[in-house]
Amino acid sequence: MLKPLQVGAWVQSRRSDIDGVREPVEAIIQEVQEGKDAALRDLTARFDGIDIEDFRVTEDEIEAAYDEVETEITERLIEAEARITQFHELQRRTGMWLQETEPGITLGVKTTALSRIGAYVPGGRAAYPSTALMTAVPARVAGVKEICCCTPPPIHPLTLVALDIAGVSEIYRLGGAQAIAAMALGTESVAPVQKIVGPGNIYVTAAKMLLRDHAEIDFPAGPSEIGIIADRSAVPEYIAADILAQAEHDPKAACILITTDPAIAEAASAEVARMFEKSPRQEIIQKALDNSGYIIAETLDEAVNLMNEIAPEHLSIQVADTFAVLSKIENAGSIFAGPFTAVACGDYASGTNHVLPTAGYARMYSGLNVDHFCKTSTIQMIDRKGLEAIGDIVETLADAEGLHAHAESVRVRRK
Repeated sequence: MLKPLQVGAWVQSRRSDIDGVREPVEAIIQEVQEGKDAALRDLTARFDGIDIEDFRVTEDEIEAAYDEVETEITERLIEAEARITQFHELQRRTGMWLQETEPGITLGVKTTALSRIGAYVPGGRAAYPSTALMTAVPARVAGVKEICCCTPPPIHPLTLVALDIAGVSEIYRLGGAQAIAAMALGTESVAPVQKIVGPGNIYVTAAKMLLRDHAEIDFPAGPSEIGIIADRSAVPEYIAADILAQAEHDPKAACILITTDPAIAEAASAEVARMFEKSPRQEIIQKALDNSGYIIAETLDEAVNLMNEIAPEHLSIQVADTFAVLSKIENAGSIFAGPFTAVACGDYASGTNHVLPTAGYARMYSGLNVDHFCKTSTIQMIDRKGLEAIGDIVETLADAEGLHAHAESVRVRRK
């Protein structure tokens, strides 16, 4: 079921045509900017077919959601949240550090959490409680005081429970580009945020890109994808299982296997066909498999180079010498090293974040982490001795640039 692919064609096929939806998204943004809550009600009725008076979810609704979710599932969400918290706490920076770099000059950095952020959790085909955890937990760990979440109505009880476990401050039944506009611009009900994170469809992504003057974003995010590097030691069944796990996400999901052994490609394809017959999401998987395939590389170094060009959202390494390949990877959203490291573990419970750059954006963006919710200020403390050490440099360069007041601000202190 897997077909031969060319890297260039695969990369090109992953690019989202944001320009293709720019006009309708700009119209939605303008509606929200001008009409605020009234526009949100109109847009929700138009796109979701639901009439909503109050967008914000109440505490009573959250409590009721717990009654609708099986106790075991709630317990598993709590366990997953603990692991996600543990990993993201390892990323947390020191609040402030200072270092005397030379006598009289002390430099440092002060890290401050953003005060209010917005998280978008998709709805639609399924509930995504895991995404609720992944977007909110790192913000909470970073020290963000207000975490606002928008998710399309009707909100699944699982999502509500997960958002509560994650520590979200406010939950709004709003989806699509209008939700992004509400968080970025603010309305009577939704206060504006400093940053918006979370995955969504092309309309959500376009809205995030178009509203960056009002709220920063994490990165563009599109349909899920996986790249797999395998040699003859790989287990075809494991490869097939990971391919199908990504394919069931979305009809536009995609998978690419790069292997040094043609027999592995053939065997993995046969396993995909066998497992496909037992899948309950065949319609979605079939469309995703149309976007998927394999490449035969002469060597593992060639495989690595090709994968670095692709810069996949998820990268699975299934080779005999894992670290030899891992050390050469430069572009990947999240790396799953070793045959037993199923990509699904990172989706739910290993602790790493599954909100990741897609469509080759891993060449320039990192997956969601604590740093996304912080900003830094540099610090300098200079006494008279330190000023004398660098004073001539500052005065000379300032005068050379014609900024004489700059130079004088140092001279007056050196008198």
